[in-house]
Amino acid sequence: MVTLGVILLIIGLVASIPVLTTVGAILIVVGLVLNLVPIGGTRRMYY
Repeated sequence: MVTLGVILLIIGLVASIPVLTTVGAILIVVGLVLNLVPIGGTRRMYY
C-alpha cells in the first residue's frame, strides 16, 4: 500500500494532477499506520 501511494504521489506531482497527489499521500499515511499498529494486539507474557 505504501509503494502504491508513492507511485501515485510521484505520478500526481509529475503530471500535476492534485487528485492523484492527495490519494497517494493518504495511501502512504494509511499504509504506515497499518504497518506500525499491530492488528489484533500482541500477547506478551512477562514472568
